[in-house]
Amino acid sequence: MCGRFAVTTDPARLAGQIHAVDETGGALAIPNYNVAPTTTIAAVVESDGDGSATRRIRPMRWGLLPSWVKADSGGRPLAKSLLINARAETLTTSPAFRSAARHRRCLVPMDGYYEWMRPTDAGPGVRKTPFYLFAEHGWPLLMAGLWSAWQPPESPESPESPEPAESARPMLTAAIVTTDAVGELARVHDRMPLVIAERDWDRWLDPDSPAPADLLGAPPDVGGIAIREVSTLVNRVANNGPELIAPADRGNQPVGLF
Repeated sequence: MCGRFAVTTDPARLAGQIHAVDETGGALAIPNYNVAPTTTIAAVVESDGDGSATRRIRPMRWGLLPSWVKADSGGRPLAKSLLINARAETLTTSPAFRSAARHRRCLVPMDGYYEWMRPTDAGPGVRKTPFYLFAEHGWPLLMAGLWSAWQPPESPESPESPEPAESARPMLTAAIVTTDAVGELARVHDRMPLVIAERDWDRWLDPDSPAPADLLGAPPDVGGIAIREVSTLVNRVANNGPELIAPADRGNQPVGLF
């Protein structure tokens, strides 16, 4: 799975690197070394462009809301669970994800992500060891994602302002696609985000084509992804800083595999 990650690349800089238009408008807190569910994240989508670029970087809440989710009396979504991950094996048939899988696929940029490992011979009460899995080359990893636009109930327009209220605008949300981990990464956790190689970005984003079955079914390319044991500081969402991705001080915490 992927429940926490780090991102340090400013969206404007990322836009230049991947030939996209930055539409985040300062909505993201960058750098963020401890991105958790419900955080506003960057998502790369494909849309009709002006000839210079078709990719757009948009802010979205991490935790997908299917468009059919109903609202409560206050206009808030009645979601029973937070859909932060979508399994590659079932996303085209799952009621929660199949519509997004057909037409609303995205890429979620990150420097790396965290996973926690419990030693196989550990007894009860033994704390899991956190690891950071990151791009050795320094470029952001672009993970497969799905997105949705949840529309809150319409509210009457104010006579003074014909513009729709902020609360009536669609809520853009996203989930990260996961698959079976491979190689050394599988020793830390059996699942991982689905990495999309640059050569496949356009195929994955194309809203007019179905989700590429070969990308969903093939083992992901994990070349260039390194693994590092990190401090248990990352366990608390409130902690946020470069010390979270620094190598662990092995003298003060459990020893992992790597």
